[in-house]
Amino acid sequence: MHDLIHRIAHWLTLLLGPGTGTHRAGAPRPRPSHGVAPASLPLHHSPYCRHLPLDGAASRLVRPYVAAHEQELDRQRHRRLALVLADFGIDLDQHVVGARKAAA
Repeated sequence: MHDLIHRIAHWLTLLLGPGTGTHRAGAPRPRPSHGVAPASLPLHHSPYCRHLPLDGAASRLVRPYVAAHEQELDRQRHRRLALVLADFGIDLDQHVVGARKAAA
């Protein structure tokens, strides 16, 4: 039983502990000893990826409720501006065509 605990503890330290440092990036790889170069594998050609990647800048992806909210904010800004300017006697919203001629 005591030996089993030591083996499990050793296995866990190998599994979860830091590496030994023998596999480092850029380290030279061992060459095959038989002198024959390894054959390269063929490139993977998936039938699902035959098109070019999508250009994200080419399409404008906006959710409709976001666009509606921005339009409502623009309408509210316009109403506030019209109200402030109406206090000074400036009318931006002339609904009746020719009303200025009749009032003059």
